[in-house]
Amino acid sequence: MGAGKTTIGKHLAQHLKLRFVDSDGEIEARTGADIPWIFDVEGEEGFRDREQQVIEEMTEWEGVVLATGGGVVMRAENRRVLAARGFVIYLYASIDEQVRRTSKDRRRPLLQEGDPEQTLRELMAFRDPLYREIADHIIETDQCSPRTVAQRLVKELSEL
Repeated sequence: MGAGKTTIGKHLAQHLKLRFVDSDGEIEARTGADIPWIFDVEGEEGFRDREQQVIEEMTEWEGVVLATGGGVVMRAENRRVLAARGFVIYLYASIDEQVRRTSKDRRRPLLQEGDPEQTLRELMAFRDPLYREIADHIIETDQCSPRTVAQRLVKELSEL
């Protein structure tokens, strides 16, 4: 959360001359509701069901850079299809950076109650190993603009 998936994804797609798509945006478009509302009405489990369906479909698309929600790795099926059908880039951001980037964002349901920093620490402890398990490439995003990260990615990917 707060690693820059959407913003960096847009820049990367532009550099690679591919179409950019965002799984959260697709869920919102299909439901006509924003993610916080879906969490309020259906809970996290309902949202994850919708997310899994969208990931299943979107990973079949060709010629796209796909940004996912931060919790996409929570379900084994999502990890399986992401790893099998695409090149997975893990955008890593430290806890301090995530706190800084998300501090004023009210559209993150998991950070609206309790201590956001503690929540981010707990999420990182659970999610980080899952992202590392499926990642084809890992890049740190701390202290970098989204454009700089995208440029570094293009360079690093061309060297693989």
